[in-house]
Amino acid sequence: MTAVYINLWEVKATSCIVLVLEVLTERRKPTERAKQKEKMRNIYMRQVRLNNGVWMPVVGLGTYSSENDSETTQQAVRMALQMGYRHFDTAKIYGSEPALGNALRSAISDGMIQREDVFVTSKLWSSDHHDPVSALEETLQKLGLEYVDLYLVHWPVKLKPGVLNPVPGEEDFDILDLQSTWLGMEKCLAMGLCRCIGVSNFSSRKVQQLLDFATVPPAVNQVEMHPMWRQRKLREVCRKHNIHVSAYSPLGAPGNCWGSTAVVDHPILKSVALKHKATPAQVALAWGMSKGSSVIVKSFNQRRMKENIGALHLALDDSDTLKIQKMEEWKIMRGDFFTNETTSPYRTIQDLWDDEI
Repeated sequence: MTAVYINLWEVKATSCIVLVLEVLTERRKPTERAKQKEKMRNIYMRQVRLNNGVWMPVVGLGTYSSENDSETTQQAVRMALQMGYRHFDTAKIYGSEPALGNALRSAISDGMIQREDVFVTSKLWSSDHHDPVSALEETLQKLGLEYVDLYLVHWPVKLKPGVLNPVPGEEDFDILDLQSTWLGMEKCLAMGLCRCIGVSNFSSRKVQQLLDFATVPPAVNQVEMHPMWRQRKLREVCRKHNIHVSAYSPLGAPGNCWGSTAVVDHPILKSVALKHKATPAQVALAWGMSKGSSVIVKSFNQRRMKENIGALHLALDDSDTLKIQKMEEWKIMRGDFFTNETTSPYRTIQDLWDDEI
């Protein structure tokens, strides 16, 4: 009887140990919610450190659309936040600042994010060069935020105050004084209205000219960049001066009236995509990030938004890069509307881009 009792005790003790181990193991298994949170954390932790120490997510959602429908933009931003996007790009001339601000404030109010979780970029429009501080204060009012993370000079062009036409007439141009404009941008930074300042659509020469008088160097130069417009010279100049190059239209802007499908339809990108079981869009975005750039990609389509952010997990090899380097180059956003022979400082697009076209 004693022996039987001891065996039963051992069996019970062993069973208890197994049960406890199973419970502990089950507790250690990540829940679906925990897995999703970890996935989101990994996505938006992919960041680049700018020259002033501020970190910027390398994938941003652009908010320009020709329709500029507020509800559509807000829905897209909410979807993007759920997917892990944490960088949002807007501008006064886009008209999307109020919708972006509404969506972000709603997400903050709901506890989905905190303000410091997201990186917001906006831009100084050309008719506001005379007073960047007031322009940024107006932007913040529209956004409903206390600051933006990055404020860019949208174009190296000055228009007369009040001109909001993205395609200005000859009578709309004013005399550009970039030094005065940049002084105003530096004041925005000193006042805490933004965390970083930078430029957009600046050629290598214009970057060099800005650095000649800037007290605070630009943190970012946002320019058109994709596998068919690779910006090699500009990237080298900006790298030399520790200025981050951020790519707009990294897919060639196929959804915009002025854009093209030439990039995503290119046979070389299709070939590389097939090799990696990816899409041409993902290859184009992965190429941009492999060059050290961030990418500002615009789509309000849920499937394409997921596809675009999925490029974070695609790694191209050397043979892919060599193939892409053989692609013909073609600048899509040429800026012809900022040139004329009478009132613009740029008579031709060669003047605008300093022959980098």
